[in-house]
Amino acid sequence: MSKRIIHTDKAPKAIGPYSQAIEANGMLFISGQVPVNPQTGQIPEGIEAQTEQVMKNIEAILTEAGYGFKNVIKSTCLLSDMAHFKAMNEVYAKYYPTEAPARAAFAVKGLPLGALVEIETIAVK
Repeated sequence: MSKRIIHTDKAPKAIGPYSQAIEANGMLFISGQVPVNPQTGQIPEGIEAQTEQVMKNIEAILTEAGYGFKNVIKSTCLLSDMAHFKAMNEVYAKYYPTEAPARAAFAVKGLPLGALVEIETIAVK
């Protein structure tokens, strides 16, 4: 098996013992991204702004690894509250205007750093 650790300063540093992403055998596994702005270390206010930041973080990792949103085949969206689903979905949809990936979305008891949203991504070449 070929395995490559992916890291970019254009996405937040890992806040635990994990990699931003791992590429193995033509597949890219991106760890759940929270809405930390990598330049400021801050989390924006509101679900729309947080979802936008998460998607920018995912985009930075995809780009670093030589992938794009067209390569994404699966997303898992974690929300602090299902009341945020509609607003998150509207921002998320801008990144997948056609051929959206398979996806699961559900609420969890809490997310790291008090975030409202976290998204995990799998892409393939």
